[in-house]
Amino acid sequence: ITVKILRIKDTQEVGQNNFKVRNVHVDTEEQHTQRLEIQFQKETTAVLDSFKPGDRAKIKLNLRGREVNKEGKEPAVYNTIVGWQIEKLA
Repeated sequence: ITVKILRIKDTQEVGQNNFKVRNVHVDTEEQHTQRLEIQFQKETTAVLDSFKPGDRAKIKLNLRGREVNKEGKEPAVYNTIVGWQIEKLA
C-alpha cells in the first residue's frame, strides 16, 4: 500500500523474550483515506529510523489475527497489520 507517515513510535520490547515491535501511524493514499497503525517487528524496527512524519512510502504487509477464548465470554479476535518492507517514495 502507498501511505503518508503521520508518526513513528519508539521501539518496544514485549513478552518474556523481549520481542521487538515498533508501530507507525499512516494515512493511506486512496480515494477513501484510511488511518492505520502498522507494526514492524524484530530487525525491521530499525528500518523506520530513516523515515519521518510527512514521508510518503510504499509498505508491503501481512494481516495477522488470533482468537482469544476466556471462560464465560464470547471469543474475541484481535488483528494486527504487520509491515515487512518499507520503501521511501518521492
